[in-house]
Amino acid sequence: MSWSKLKKELESFLCPALIGRVEYRATSYRYLLDKSGICYIAVDKKNVLNMSDPNNSIRWYQTEQEIKSDSTLEIPISNEEIEAVRQDTKGTVPEDRLIVIARSRKISVLAKELLTAQATLTKSNFVVVATKYLSTSIDENLESNDILLNVLALIDRRVGKKRILNMSEKIKLKHPIVQYFYELRRSTL
Repeated sequence: MSWSKLKKELESFLCPALIGRVEYRATSYRYLLDKSGICYIAVDKKNVLNMSDPNNSIRWYQTEQEIKSDSTLEIPISNEEIEAVRQDTKGTVPEDRLIVIARSRKISVLAKELLTAQATLTKSNFVVVATKYLSTSIDENLESNDILLNVLALIDRRVGKKRILNMSEKIKLKHPIVQYFYELRRSTL
């Protein structure tokens, strides 16, 4: 599929409140056959999702320790997770420490998932992922571990107000760029 056709198709699914604010852009290298073009998403004329941009305002994690030490990352802990820690420690750990241990375990798992998704995004081809997005259901795109699929689904007009509001807890566990587009979409409701 050509870039212009793909761009038109993606824009047709854009949430009405974001039309004109969110743009899909691409650069190409006409005389370099081995150099593919760079695709990115701009919000209010500012490049937001472009992995090769060093001035990107969204935080991209380099290591698991960066994620673990990020104080802005909110990790909700469920009672089941606390109970699992309690059973693993056979009740010998004080209550306040159970939450700390459960949070630490969850952050380790989340950090690995975030870094894997981020690495996949750097290697992915925007056109290939966007084509996959167009041929997959909106539910699968929202539940996917692929950051780009999540972003495209969040700004889709098929995702309604109620669904956006109900996914606030799940979004806290996603990459900061997904959280950014979630907040952008919530601001239009």
